[in-house]
Amino acid sequence: MDSPHGAAVRAEDFGLKGPRGWVFRDVRLDAGPGSLIAVEGPSGSGRTCLLLALTGRMKATEGHAEIAGHRLPRHLGAVRRIAALGPVAGVNELDQSLTVAEQLREGALLQRRYEGPVRALLRPRGERRTAARARIDAALAAAGLDLATLPKGERTSVRDLERLEGVRLSVAIALLGAPRLLALDDLDLKLSDAERAEAWTLLRSIAAAGTTVLAVCSEAPDDVTVLRTGPAEAAEDTEDTEDTEKGADDALAEAGRA
Repeated sequence: MDSPHGAAVRAEDFGLKGPRGWVFRDVRLDAGPGSLIAVEGPSGSGRTCLLLALTGRMKATEGHAEIAGHRLPRHLGAVRRIAALGPVAGVNELDQSLTVAEQLREGALLQRRYEGPVRALLRPRGERRTAARARIDAALAAAGLDLATLPKGERTSVRDLERLEGVRLSVAIALLGAPRLLALDDLDLKLSDAERAEAWTLLRSIAAAGTTVLAVCSEAPDDVTVLRTGPAEAAEDTEDTEDTEKGADDALAEAGRA
């Protein structure tokens, strides 16, 4: 029997300490393939850094995690190969100067390069184009983005997309590589209540299809696995909170330079 496509995500006393203190610590999780996991907390609480650490983009300093059996922080490269990122400010963002079609083509070209450029170049150009189009269409369908509904169709500029449309486009690009783990930052940022519900419905459908999903948010729905970041109300003071925020900013800046 084939193993599930999604990645199991496990963490034990997982933490990251920077020059100004702990960014996150004591993270524990045991989620099976195809789970929908929310990283919940206020902005500046280390939630984005936790997402980057669990996807192999940032190196933790305490404890360990396992993503589809790949142990972190030792096997960062192996985890990066099976985990796809949605937009993360300063790390992985949509190019506002491109059209939707150009952004999708760029994503498909990058994915083909990572899959094995020599084999890909040996295939006839028409076959490569057809395969890329099929992959894009499947990813758009999974992300629930109908290009015909956009103001200028696929020629719509990325900068003109509504926030939820941008989320769907980012998800589609991430899905082009058939990742085992899909990670999104600031899922509910600037979304109305109705749009937020749509976004979570989208992520539930992706998880139900077998891909494990990890999403940073301010407030998670009741039916998902939740990791909470930030100091406990009774155990930390204002100075600790400020150190966490500064440490998270430092760690993100370092990730952006990597």
